[in-house]
Amino acid sequence: MQRRWAAPLALIAVTGSGLLLAPPAQAGQGPCPRVTVGPGWYGDNQARLQQLIDHYGRCNPYRAGRAKPVAVFDWDNTVVKNDVGDATMFWLLRNGKIRQPPAGDWSTTSRFLTPAATTALAGACGALARPGTPLPTGTGTAGGDRCADEIHAVYATGATKGGAAAFAGWDRRTNEPGYAWLPQLMQGWTAREVRGFAAAARTENLAAPVGTAQRVGSGTATGWVRYYDQQKDLVKSLQKAGFDVWISSASPQPVVEVWAEGAGIGADRVIGIRNTTTHGGKFTSRLQGCGSVKDGADTMITYIDGKRCWINQEIFGVRGAAAEKVQPAARRQVFAAGDSDTDISFLRDATALRLVVNRNKNELMCRAYDNSDGKWIVNPMFIEPKKQKSGPYPCSTTGYVDHDGTAGPVRRGDTSVIPDQTDSVF
Repeated sequence: MQRRWAAPLALIAVTGSGLLLAPPAQAGQGPCPRVTVGPGWYGDNQARLQQLIDHYGRCNPYRAGRAKPVAVFDWDNTVVKNDVGDATMFWLLRNGKIRQPPAGDWSTTSRFLTPAATTALAGACGALARPGTPLPTGTGTAGGDRCADEIHAVYATGATKGGAAAFAGWDRRTNEPGYAWLPQLMQGWTAREVRGFAAAARTENLAAPVGTAQRVGSGTATGWVRYYDQQKDLVKSLQKAGFDVWISSASPQPVVEVWAEGAGIGADRVIGIRNTTTHGGKFTSRLQGCGSVKDGADTMITYIDGKRCWINQEIFGVRGAAAEKVQPAARRQVFAAGDSDTDISFLRDATALRLVVNRNKNELMCRAYDNSDGKWIVNPMFIEPKKQKSGPYPCSTTGYVDHDGTAGPVRRGDTSVIPDQTDSVF
């Protein structure tokens, strides 16, 4: 993955290595914005990103008058270290902001909760508050801690404290019920109120030293978040060059809006998980749909193929079932960045360059290291990078997870199987 350059290049055509080469800028044309934060970029990744900007940016006279090129970033562990959804969930539990569901029936919070989970949650939390009122999960009492522990276990591990499966029956390529459960537990609050909660959590997590653990219930959880300076710089450079920069995240919409502002990205360029609302603007436990999926079905969140749908719908204006399909190149992002299997589809849709932050995720790393079209670049995490994966990624056997949860080989677009890959960028 380490390619070196003998001299600066501009871009116009795809070469065998996937690089885009073009004539130099015309006389009188100023240079494109530079990717200035160098430390942390692996190999020639910074140069590849700069070439993307030089080719597609409006600073290049050969792109004058064309529509803005689109760049899409995942958020958690791509633009920031750690997860802002987690940070908000832990803040909600510590501050007693999760409400008892209507009639104390936890099955109303997610259609995918198992009977074992609803029973466990009712047993831990049912006697602590009236329906619709906040649960005292931040009081430090035995009852409050027990309730917080049960909610935390279901959210973070997908299982009850007793080890029973907490969710069942979801499509693994369009939904992750644990991720969806966080905005569903925000029922009864308005978007403005949730943004206030997220802002408070943001302040705490940015102020906490790296490595901080916080108490949640009777246990502990990660208590810090940091922006990646390299990604903030890249976003800024893309924007200055005329790119239309978006965030697509499987964290709640108002939460990501608060954090994205710190990277110079407005709320109107954020696509997160979105609740339906009452006439008074309060969140319900049902989620907005995408493509052919109706609001409230809760089956098409910003997750793998769901990210593709939401990007097509919100950025490119594709409506109905067509939003779930790969679009022609002219209606797709030229650049995408992600860190997880949740980002696979929108990364593959990017037409020019795809940046992967290596967190050892099987399908993503299989595709990135295979690099069949020369458009993938891999970078270690900018803070606390992971060590080299000890064995190969199981690309040829179990690297892909199908809609029903069945594991199988990772296949290229032509259906050929990707061979197992060795972790080489860490």
